[in-house]
Amino acid sequence: MRVALFITCFNDTLFPQTGKAMVTLLERLGHRVEFPMEQTCCGQMHYNTGYHREAVPLARRFVEVFGDAEAVVSPSASCVGMIQDMYPKIAEEYGDEKLRRDVAALVPRVHELSMFLTNVLGVEDVGAYFPHRVTFHVTCHSLRALKVGDAPQRLLRKVKGIDLVELERWEECCGFGGTFAVKNADTSAAMLSDKIRCVLDTRAEYCASADNSCLMHIGGGLHRQRTGVVPIHFAEILAATEDDAARDARTA
Repeated sequence: MRVALFITCFNDTLFPQTGKAMVTLLERLGHRVEFPMEQTCCGQMHYNTGYHREAVPLARRFVEVFGDAEAVVSPSASCVGMIQDMYPKIAEEYGDEKLRRDVAALVPRVHELSMFLTNVLGVEDVGAYFPHRVTFHVTCHSLRALKVGDAPQRLLRKVKGIDLVELERWEECCGFGGTFAVKNADTSAAMLSDKIRCVLDTRAEYCASADNSCLMHIGGGLHRQRTGVVPIHFAEILAATEDDAARDARTA
């Protein structure tokens, strides 16, 4: 399958290793991965902060860039939620009939990574190896907007060598929420403190998730407390192999 990678501006700027892991993973599964260089922000930041009109050209840009893709896959449940849930509302709100048609045609081909692997490809065991204790943070967009269910956890349970530990109060928000963490800093910090306590209770070496935005927030708290727990996108775990582990052992 020809897969167009929508890496998102957040990952492209701050977490390029996640996009590289996706390419490694999808090519290992036999798919051709393309990266449209013309892609930009999906407009979620603008839309969620009340700048609806400013999000319209970004939505138009997205469907123009990805319109002919066989499948569009992203490592961000948050951004995919924006496209699937809010793009139809944007087109309706501004009476843009062409955008409405383009969005309706494209949305069924836009996928969050775990849903693409499990629902579209029908794969759970991707041949990964990651001999570490890992806990998993369920993001709000994946849980409540996309309703991915346990797709990421099913993929992680098939990883050889992994010790996957369930996170207590897993359904609770980490407190990031984009600009929420800025506008409501005290509330956000209190929510983060609860999340970190739950992560530490698992005694995990890594805290994984489907969104690097949440991982940045959680990872910042873990780092400031010098916990030693490493935030990691689950795509990086799925891309890891026994060869990687052997190479790391030789260079350690």
